[in-house]
Amino acid sequence: MKKAAASLLLTFSLLTGATAQAQQPQASSPYRTRFVVDAPITLGLAGANVLGLYLIQQKTGLTKEEVAALSKNNVPKFDRFVAGKYSESARTKSDYLFYGSLVATPTFLALLPATRHRYGQVAGLYVQTVATTGALFTMAAGNVYRSRPLTYSNEASTRQRTRKNATNSFFAGHTATTATATFFAAKVFNDFHPDSPARPYVWGAAAAIPAAVGYYRLQAGKHFLSDNLLGYAVGATAGILVPHLHKAGQGRLSLEPIQGINSNGYAYSGLLLTKRL
Repeated sequence: MKKAAASLLLTFSLLTGATAQAQQPQASSPYRTRFVVDAPITLGLAGANVLGLYLIQQKTGLTKEEVAALSKNNVPKFDRFVAGKYSESARTKSDYLFYGSLVATPTFLALLPATRHRYGQVAGLYVQTVATTGALFTMAAGNVYRSRPLTYSNEASTRQRTRKNATNSFFAGHTATTATATFFAAKVFNDFHPDSPARPYVWGAAAAIPAAVGYYRLQAGKHFLSDNLLGYAVGATAGILVPHLHKAGQGRLSLEPIQGINSNGYAYSGLLLTKRL
């Protein structure tokens, strides 16, 4: 929930970022963005976030009887060591790192002269990237029921174990969104400063911060190891891939209308996102 809300807040800043982009002087940038393409994509992702949040709200938690019947033996061996973990202090630490990364990334890029001159463009890409991860997370959490590790713990209160949020273990939103923010920062830094000797340190920090978030989410009993590994992979992929798809000289994104008849004889129509070389 918190991860999705943060994504939506960033998404609602799209129009501000896009306007700033149009007003920025045309300094050199490794990216090519177009409002007529990127705005609909980002707004579509925002809509997916809203739908995912709605689905999450419609979920129901476990009953007391269902919680009492939970057995660690039913958890896959790969994840079993996490079942029963619970720590409020670890949860707090993961929250600090999560929210800090969302703020640190745009701040870091605003302080760099090269990206500051193209900040409207970079901000628009950041919103789109975080919204991508937010959409994937909310749709997954809204459709998949997987009890968090803390539901197997006697230290967590009955209320915590039976609330609907306790079924949102799949997949790790904190880890995914943090990875999105840090890997986006590293990717943008790398593309604007391809010869910088600081690149290995920036990439190292980008990898370490979400890993720390994942560790604390494990200790907090919020997610299993597989949830965190998937969240890390989703976040890192989005953080790198979205700006990379916008790199200049590698073609450009385009929305094209499509229509036809499928193998079952039904007519279909829609929009196809393509990358022209």
